[in-house]
Amino acid sequence: MKTLIIAAALIAAATPVLAQTAKTFTGHELAKSAKVSMHDAEAIALKARPGVIKDRELEKEKGGSGLRYTFDLVGKDGKKYEVGVDAADGKVLENGLDNDKD
Repeated sequence: MKTLIIAAALIAAATPVLAQTAKTFTGHELAKSAKVSMHDAEAIALKARPGVIKDRELEKEKGGSGLRYTFDLVGKDGKKYEVGVDAADGKVLENGLDNDKD
């Protein structure tokens, strides 16, 4: 019984962490081709443009290796930015104001 209670407590404690780690993003089917993980790409993007990431995707796009993570984020200045990180080598390919009208 004691073991069951401990196991239940560990599962309950880990659930929010697992949910946060498994942040959803568009392009899961491309992840096996990426050499840089989503987690590492997020860190690179936030170093290039500190703020809060609001959306993330992995997509095929011209430039760099052709596979990039794109992050929509709100910078510390409150403006919306888009940061692109190459999924092959982690280079920042894009870092500017988000010109998306939606």
